[in-house]
Amino acid sequence: MNKKSYSLIELLFALTLITIITASFYSNISLDKFQSNIDHATNRLILYLKQTRYQALIDNKVDENQEKWHKKRWTLKFFECREKVGGLYYVIYSDKNMKGHPNKQESLKDPLSNKYIYSSNKCLVDNDTSKYVLLTKKFGVDKIDVSCKMDSSLGKISFGEDGFVYKKLSNNKNEHYKYKINKPCIIKLYDKNNSMREIVIEHSTGYIYKKPHKI
Repeated sequence: MNKKSYSLIELLFALTLITIITASFYSNISLDKFQSNIDHATNRLILYLKQTRYQALIDNKVDENQEKWHKKRWTLKFFECREKVGGLYYVIYSDKNMKGHPNKQESLKDPLSNKYIYSSNKCLVDNDTSKYVLLTKKFGVDKIDVSCKMDSSLGKISFGEDGFVYKKLSNNKNEHYKYKINKPCIIKLYDKNNSMREIVIEHSTGYIYKKPHKI
């Protein structure tokens, strides 16, 4: 049966999640000036990954009338800026039209700034898009490695309404639960000085955290 409206419990759950996300953002604001660029990029990415997961939990995409509804799951995907610009960026989106490439209107909004967590491959900041998605231009992160990727993309992480994490969303009909990760997915960020930070996404719980690094 299609979901037509939210129940009171679901709305309360959504408000609770938004409160958690907002508190997480504010708890990091006072520390920003002491962070290196790569740490700032890592912490922001963790917060956005958590927001993606929470959004997936409250925005159930299951639709028995669509054979490929799973392709609408909330996803964070990494991209390269166009050749003349160079660099990396990411987008958080739900592929509502199922055309395979996100647009601004399909993207998630930052709950604090109300800006889309989105960029095009021009890697420019608009008045309504978040500057924090520009990993290279904003933070100097020039390389990323996603351990659970399984195609030619830089990497993408999708979250399901079931709480599981998916490394790919099948192009085939009725393969709604294929490509669940079966071990932790590790995202490594590198800057031009070859500093590296690791983000871990646990496969069994969806828990997301930064792996301690040696100084």
